[in-house]
Amino acid sequence: MLLIRILLLPVSFLYGCIVALRNKLFDWKILSSKRFNVPVISVGNLTVGGTGKSPHVQYLIALLRHHYKVATVSRGYKRKTKGFIELTASSTVDEVGDEPKDFKMNFPDAMVCVAEKRVEAIEELLKKTDAPEVILLDDAYQHRWVKPGLNVLLIDYNYLQEPDFMLPSGTLREWKAGQSRADIIILTKSPKILSPMEKRRFIEVVAPMPHQILYFSYIHYQPLKPITSAARNLLESEIKLSDYKILLFTGIANSAPLLAHLSDRCREVQEIKFPDHYNFNAEDLNQISVTFRNLLSNKKLIITTEKDAVRLMENPAFGGLSTLPLFYIPIEIKFHEEPNSFDEQVLTFIKHTSNSTIPPVENN
Repeated sequence: MLLIRILLLPVSFLYGCIVALRNKLFDWKILSSKRFNVPVISVGNLTVGGTGKSPHVQYLIALLRHHYKVATVSRGYKRKTKGFIELTASSTVDEVGDEPKDFKMNFPDAMVCVAEKRVEAIEELLKKTDAPEVILLDDAYQHRWVKPGLNVLLIDYNYLQEPDFMLPSGTLREWKAGQSRADIIILTKSPKILSPMEKRRFIEVVAPMPHQILYFSYIHYQPLKPITSAARNLLESEIKLSDYKILLFTGIANSAPLLAHLSDRCREVQEIKFPDHYNFNAEDLNQISVTFRNLLSNKKLIITTEKDAVRLMENPAFGGLSTLPLFYIPIEIKFHEEPNSFDEQVLTFIKHTSNSTIPPVENN
């Protein structure tokens, strides 16, 4: 693997040069970013996957939905459709992608849409009679055709100090200098207990610019949710995880925090790991079923992530797992900063932007 990464370094350097030139063309206003007279918040990262974009977007939806009409715009990664689509309750993962589908399932009343071209998606949304008052751009840090009013950059706390390089040798979508465009930087997946000394050390590593505010967020794992009837039957009696062997299967970029969480609480955890956004086939589900049945215990469960559960429940081969005690584990984002500093900054931005009379700007 290391040899392959070394061999790919020239390709990565070329890709990095192209990305740097593209960013300069936007900085020099040769390429145009469009600003809208509605609050637009972008959430993204510098790397490929694994920093927690989806739960942070859901955090923002939950924060704003009772105060404003909120719309979320995603690309709809791995969907089998093209163009602008506004999700309904009947939208499928194949049509819109797993993450937008998850947003809509958790927030049925929120506007959720997918589009490759975010500018066109926002223009389409603003034509509606019930047009959104706030727009959230999911995974749009590199999508510079839209100029967000608030740019939120996520960085994984656990990999901040590790050396990295541009794709395809490394995981960077753009050089780390791109951090300068952020208004807010969030170090995600930080420990639940974070000492002031450790916090100061990471602030020095990130070195935020004067206009940037740095926050630390962490994952809070919620109680298990049943997917199958066998799982629902088990929940009728209290499940003490320390008595159970767990088969964990995931199709996400970084399952390490979830694996660590379960390993601390369960008798034993065995993991089957698939690539990010993976579409399980019948052979995969059979592998999961056989592995589970071979676990030597009367007390055993299957656990997956919420994003994987969304894809799984629409899978034609799902019947192979329907008789097994299958659960997913929801997560939510919490911040170390109190009292709700991040919330206050977001709400203040929206209030000031909503009261602004600045017209749309084409080149900014």
